[in-house]
Amino acid sequence: MKKITLYLTVIGSYLCLTSPVFAQGDIPLEIPRPGNLKIDDLGKLISALIGAILIIATIAAFVYLLLGGITWITSGGDKANVEAAQKRIQAAIIGLIIVFAAWALMIVIGRFLGIDPFNFVLPSPAS
Repeated sequence: MKKITLYLTVIGSYLCLTSPVFAQGDIPLEIPRPGNLKIDDLGKLISALIGAILIIATIAAFVYLLLGGITWITSGGDKANVEAAQKRIQAAIIGLIIVFAAWALMIVIGRFLGIDPFNFVLPSPAS
């Protein structure tokens, strides 16, 4: 207990002896751009990511639809396999509807707000 009190006293004394440091006014802060960074515009990156996600989701839904069709064809009349294939096809169609609804909703909201989600431009600070 005596050691802890001694340490706290030493640390407290040290902190009391330090002087406050005040920042100088109007010093420009410049952060250099990394040399290996190839992205010039963050808005274009966001737009590209949105488009890529929609394309990947659409392709995944079509692949799932094809797998459901193949499962149905290869079921050989087995009722359980046919039902599983029908559920897979139904899920794929619902997935496609959700992807296209998200795409349409993005366009409607973007036009309502005056933003093009596929050509997103971030505001830049005034010079």
